[in-house]
Amino acid sequence: MAKQRFRDVKQGKIVDIKEKETSPHTSPHYASVRLKIKAFLTDAFMLVMPILYVVFYLIMDGREDFATHKLLGWAYILIPLVIVQTLFMFKTGQTPGYRAYNITLIDEKTQKKPSLFTILFRNLSAILSLFTLLGWALMFFRKDNKTLHDLLSATAVVTTDDSKN
Repeated sequence: MAKQRFRDVKQGKIVDIKEKETSPHTSPHYASVRLKIKAFLTDAFMLVMPILYVVFYLIMDGREDFATHKLLGWAYILIPLVIVQTLFMFKTGQTPGYRAYNITLIDEKTQKKPSLFTILFRNLSAILSLFTLLGWALMFFRKDNKTLHDLLSATAVVTTDDSKN
């Protein structure tokens, strides 16, 4: 085996074999804010827009009726959205936007897919933190890019092995 230069080891070009063997459990690579926003926008168009169309034109009698009954209209939009997102995340740990950008939802303690209750609680908390905007703004100030609903539900959005920023 060739002699390793200290500079190469220090800069991470050469990984010490002993270091590899002693760290059996690596911490997850948290998804970047950029990936999370891109996945959110993808989900907005793939999940929210069809629900909006159905609510506006099939359930209510157009945008004018929606404007007069805003609270009921938003309930008709948000309840199916939470159900659809919960089902997607329970089945695969990913929504269509998460899948498109190779990110997934995990339970922080077990590093595996969260339970149905945890996912449902997270999605309901996400709707509540949407009204304050503070919950969503947390991801810009934290190193792990977690939002308020991630902190409350003890979940994390992480990148999969084949993802790119």
